[in-house]
Amino acid sequence: MILYMIFLILNIFMLNCWFIFQFMFSLIFIMILISVNLSINFSYITYDFGLDVISFGLIMLCIMILNLMIFSSNLIKVEINMVIFLSVCLFLCLNIIMFFLSLNVFLMYIFFELSLIFMIIMLLGWGYQPERLVSGLYLLFYTIFSSLPFFLLILYLYSFSFSFFFDYLICLSSSFLLYFILMFSFLVKAPMFILHFWLPKAHVQASVAGSMILAGLMLKLGGYGVIRFMFMFEVSFMVNSYIFYSLIIWGSVLVSLICFIQGDMKMMIAYSSISHMGLCLLGMLSMSLFGLMGSYILMIGHGICSSGLFCLANIFYLRLNSRSFYLIKGMVLYMPSISMFWFLLCSFNMSCPPSINFIGEVLILSSMIKYWSFSLIYFLMVSFFGSCFCMYLYLYSQHGMCFYVFSCSPGEVREYLISFIHVFMLVFLILLVDLF
Repeated sequence: MILYMIFLILNIFMLNCWFIFQFMFSLIFIMILISVNLSINFSYITYDFGLDVISFGLIMLCIMILNLMIFSSNLIKVEINMVIFLSVCLFLCLNIIMFFLSLNVFLMYIFFELSLIFMIIMLLGWGYQPERLVSGLYLLFYTIFSSLPFFLLILYLYSFSFSFFFDYLICLSSSFLLYFILMFSFLVKAPMFILHFWLPKAHVQASVAGSMILAGLMLKLGGYGVIRFMFMFEVSFMVNSYIFYSLIIWGSVLVSLICFIQGDMKMMIAYSSISHMGLCLLGMLSMSLFGLMGSYILMIGHGICSSGLFCLANIFYLRLNSRSFYLIKGMVLYMPSISMFWFLLCSFNMSCPPSINFIGEVLILSSMIKYWSFSLIYFLMVSFFGSCFCMYLYLYSQHGMCFYVFSCSPGEVREYLISFIHVFMLVFLILLVDLF
C-alpha cells in the first residue's frame, strides 16, 4: 500500500492526472477493504508497521476524505499550481496513513510532526484572506510547544526499556508529570477546550480541502494517540484522568454555548467539532470498553459528518461569496435540492438515530455514567445545546428572507454526489458496527 502511494507521485505529471488520481485512490480503497483480514489481532505486520481494527477504520476514513476533498476542489483543476496541490494532498495522506500504521513510538512521533508541514503549506497556499499567515503561526506554535516535551518523554522511556516499540514500553508509574506531558501533545491536536484556539482560526482561513482534512483527519491524530498510549500508561490514566476529564466535560458545555454567538458558518462548524471531539476524549478517559468503542465510532462519524458540512458551506460560499449568517438566508428558495442534504447532515451532527454518531454517543454516555454518575447532567447539556446549534445552523441558512429571489441555482452533479457520499457513508457504516 505504501509503495502504491509513493508511485502515485509519477501520475501527478500526466496530462489528465486529476481524474487518474481520483480513480487510483478509489481503487486502493477497494483493495484494502477486500484484502485485510481483521479476524486476527494485527494483519500485515512488519518490523515497524502493522494494521489492526483501530487503524483500519481511520485509514479507510483517510483515503475516502482525500478522494472527496480532491473532488470538491474542482476550481484548482484549472490553476497552474494544480500539480503542487495534488502533491501536497498525496504526501499529507501518505503521512497520516504512516502515522496510523506505526508500531514504533519514534516513527509515530516523526509522522505526527511531519503532517504539520504539509498542513501549513495547504493553509498558506490555498487559504482565503491574508489572516491565514496568523492562523498558520497559531497552528505551528501550538503543535511545536506541545510536542517537544513529548519527544523528551519518548527518549526518557527509551532509557528504561531500550526499545521504541509499543509492546515493550509499558510504564507502571502514576506520575502526574509523565501523564501531563503525554496527554498535552495529543490534547492540542484533538483539541481540548483551552488548547483549541488554533482550530477555528485555521478552519476559517483554510480552503474547502484544508477544512475537510483538518476536521476529518487531523483531529483524529490526537484521539488515535490517546487510544494507543492508554494501554501503555494504564496506571497513570487510572489515577490522573479525572483532572482532564473535569476540564473537558465543562469545556464541551462552554464550546456548545459559544456556537450560538458565531456569525460565520465555518466558524460555527469548527466549534461544533471541538464539542464533539470533547465527547470522544471523555469516552477514552473513562477507561472502559464501551467508552473506547464509542469514542472510536464517534471519531469516524464526526470525520465524515463535519467534512460534509464544510463541503455544503463551500457550495454556498462559491455562489454568494459570503459565509455570514446575516447574508445567507432563505437558501431553500435559492438552492432547494441541496437543502435536504443540509437537513440530513445537521441531523446527523446532532446524533440522530439513522447515523453512526448515535451509536457512538450512546456508548460514550454509558461509560461516562459508570465513571462519574453526575456526568449525565453535563452530557444532557452538551447534547441539548448541540441539537440547538445544529437547528440554528440549518434554520438560519435555509429559512428567512432570501436576498437572491430573482435567481435560482440548480447546483452541479458533482456537488450532489459529494453530499450523497457523505450521507450514505454515515448511514451505511452503521451496518459495520459489529466489527468493533
